[in-house]
Amino acid sequence: MKQSAAASPDFFSPQVSSARRFYLDLNPPRRAGLTVVCGGVEHCAPDYQIQRDNFPFPSIEYVAHGRGQLKLGRRNFELRPGSVFSYAPGIAQHITSDAQQPLVKYFVDFSGAQSGRWLRAKKLAAGSLAQIFPPSEMQPLFDELIRNGLRGTRHTPELCRHLLECLGVKLLEARAPLKGYESLAFTSYQNCHDYIRTHFQRLRTLAQIARESHLDNAYVCRLFRLYDHQSPYQFLMRLKMNAAAEQLAQPGALVKNVAADLGFTNPFHFSRVFKSVFAVPPHAFRKLR
Repeated sequence: MKQSAAASPDFFSPQVSSARRFYLDLNPPRRAGLTVVCGGVEHCAPDYQIQRDNFPFPSIEYVAHGRGQLKLGRRNFELRPGSVFSYAPGIAQHITSDAQQPLVKYFVDFSGAQSGRWLRAKKLAAGSLAQIFPPSEMQPLFDELIRNGLRGTRHTPELCRHLLECLGVKLLEARAPLKGYESLAFTSYQNCHDYIRTHFQRLRTLAQIARESHLDNAYVCRLFRLYDHQSPYQFLMRLKMNAAAEQLAQPGALVKNVAADLGFTNPFHFSRVFKSVFAVPPHAFRKLR
């Protein structure tokens, strides 16, 4: 593993107020699998600007704070918190920061024969931009990537590769619709999603969710089909069962009491739902503990 923290390669802009970067193998084998080359976080100066006709590696950048403008090839984008974009060799980049709200952006550069296919599978083909919600969703993973990248142990390359894979999955999970990002429909979904998460212990039915969210039943289902991978009722049951598992792990907990606490009048119904979520019934789960 090659690593240096003393000097940065010349493809980084010097117009930053502070930065934390790590470097692994800057000359990876061309036909290797997905491999992290370098990564970090940059607090851009108000006059930050970087313009490149090319870049040696596929890259993902994520805006944690601030605003700016981005041009990838011939496509122009606005940068704001939660913006995630990618580029690769052959794609020109022009990034400028808003002087009043300077960018704070994370990045990871990588290589591998399947890098392009991997980016497309994550719905972030080189030269494109996505928006994630909430905007802070990817920051903990990037912070963990930097922490491990700077450790420099023999396991660092493998750890960084797995964290890159996790970033890709998180991108799929947290992406918001780019068109109409602040539209009424997406805002309604956000509000309903947050309401279920906050009140899941007492909520019982789709009709109750819709009524208390001031929405129609069918519209709630349609929102979750558009912006989620599960129905609102499945989301509610997953939250309830996660809470049930925590309670059942406590000494002396009774299935009927846990069921009642989460709004199930019938313990057998509770057990069926628990098994449908975790593939084991409550009594078997308790034995695992």
